[in-house]
Amino acid sequence: MKKLLGLLLLLFATNSYGEIWLPSILSDNMVLQQDSDVTIWGWTTATSEEITVYGTWNNEKVTTKAHQGVWPLQLPTPKAGGTYSVMVEGHEKLELTNVLIGEVWLGSGQSNMQWTPKNGLDNVEEEIENANFPEIRFFQVAQRISDNPQDQLKGKWEVCTPQTMEKFSSVAYFFGRELHQNLGIPVGVINSSWGGTPVEVWLKKELITDDAELKKASEKLKEVAWWPTKAGLAYNAMIHPITKFDIAGFIWYQGESNRVNPESYFRSFPLMIKSWREEWGKDLPFYFVQIAPYKYDDPLGTDAAHVRDAQLYTMKNVAKTGMVVTNDIGNLENIHPTNKQDVGHRLGLWALAKTYGKEGVAYSGPVYRSMEITNKRIVLQFNHADKGLMKKGKELREFYIAGEDKVFYPAKAK
Repeated sequence: MKKLLGLLLLLFATNSYGEIWLPSILSDNMVLQQDSDVTIWGWTTATSEEITVYGTWNNEKVTTKAHQGVWPLQLPTPKAGGTYSVMVEGHEKLELTNVLIGEVWLGSGQSNMQWTPKNGLDNVEEEIENANFPEIRFFQVAQRISDNPQDQLKGKWEVCTPQTMEKFSSVAYFFGRELHQNLGIPVGVINSSWGGTPVEVWLKKELITDDAELKKASEKLKEVAWWPTKAGLAYNAMIHPITKFDIAGFIWYQGESNRVNPESYFRSFPLMIKSWREEWGKDLPFYFVQIAPYKYDDPLGTDAAHVRDAQLYTMKNVAKTGMVVTNDIGNLENIHPTNKQDVGHRLGLWALAKTYGKEGVAYSGPVYRSMEITNKRIVLQFNHADKGLMKKGKELREFYIAGEDKVFYPAKAK
């Protein structure tokens, strides 16, 4: 009875081709990571069936034998190009069509990553009208939760058109467009995000529950009806099913919901990055956005600052990460700023400079390096500030100094 129920659930949740099934992430219109041994996998009712897979870019066949109805194999991909088909052959033949080879990225986080053009976007009509990019592909992961890691999720690959772009993550779209226009190759973007979610739901449950400090911090998260707050629920249903799918890296926009336990974010956020890299089996780049500027209702007015500090700490201490600052392009009255163009653009600059080796790209804002007191002056040194600090023609005002009493006073900076 359990086997029958499991089979029925599998049939419901997958792309069904008779008696061979593929995960939904492997479908028509997909982008496969270039110059890689990508994993192609699926299921068959013939428990030990021989499965052969090949791509029409070279028609070189790769064969494996299913074990208890499950079969994975590694398919070498060429440099970026297409379109192609991917053929899967067993006791029947499947064909995945309109396949491109290029760069694939996974976007995740909470509402500012989930936010679509239809939700609110600067120059929205023009942006939607111009979103005709046949070599940009989207995969929207359906929002689901599970107490246990799943093998399948709901979603499909779609070609970037005005009709598909207006329903997709604005940040992920503008990031993908930045890469596509600068690299001149196909780009696939997966969006697996959920507004309101804290970082804990995107981590394996045991990473939180087996750690006394993180478990205690997670207990500050209140249950709500609109999004999950318990550890692992989104990871199990929305991340784990695609960890076999080869990607180039991650983009992330989240943190607002961790203002209730900001001190633990210094550990939980780097831990999530580490665990995702382990699941994919690669030290993949991870570029993220600092939480949006907003008049947060923190009792002491410091929780958002602690989250930002944890994000800065992560960039400084976790290799192959990068942080986008948005304080200059946000809206203090709107926690969902409508200027998503610059957010995606800045994420793209990190990837172009650090992942793809583009020279001369200013990919980061100024980052504090050191200070020295000389002649009653404090001299500050910054990285990524070759031309000094600038503020749209105004004087620098956001500097304060304090003595041993830790009482801060405005400082004149130049």
